[in-house]
Amino acid sequence: FWMLVCCLSLQVSAQKKVNILGGSVGEIKEETRIELPKPEYGSGLPLMEALKRRATSGSFLPEPLPMQEISNILWAANGVNRPKLGMRTAPSARNAQEIDVYVFLERGVFLYNADKHLLDPIVMKDFRKEVSSQKFFVEAPMVLVYVANYDKMAKFSDEAKEFYSATDVGFVSQNVYLYCASSNLSTVVCGMFNKELIQKVLNIKNGKILLVQPVGRTTE
Repeated sequence: FWMLVCCLSLQVSAQKKVNILGGSVGEIKEETRIELPKPEYGSGLPLMEALKRRATSGSFLPEPLPMQEISNILWAANGVNRPKLGMRTAPSARNAQEIDVYVFLERGVFLYNADKHLLDPIVMKDFRKEVSSQKFFVEAPMVLVYVANYDKMAKFSDEAKEFYSATDVGFVSQNVYLYCASSNLSTVVCGMFNKELIQKVLNIKNGKILLVQPVGRTTE
């Protein structure tokens, strides 16, 4: 009997995600994973036109982005574009692929799983407006948080980790800029953010928060 009770307790614990900020944030179950639709490779403007339109804008409509749009943005940011080789849309030093893309949505916080093109749940709570005190975060329906995962850079020196992750995150954020320019979306990269809160929400042990990037429909 007690063995059965213990087994049931373990199953319940496995479904629970304890909020690292204190208190419960709901259940994290397998079904809370979000399988993203296939990216629309043929959508958007030609590259030269997108470059012509590339701009920074912090004016967002508060309406949610369709899941197809989120799929396209994340694949453009750092998705797998050569499946047989596991290569990405953004280059990285020694192919470390160390830039993790976290997605802050109304429904919760997720980690973009590029290999499977899906969103793995982290915390089922809305933290978007707490990421930064800047006005951009009041209306943006999606906030991308870029973290250098140093576990993937074990063979790099500390100096190299700092340098190359800073370089690589620029490629990822620029991919988002170009997609937004091509799809009439607004975006802005921000270096001012609530580091302590993000560190706790994402439970980062061996890495560094580099940039945050809200994305949404343009008001223009």
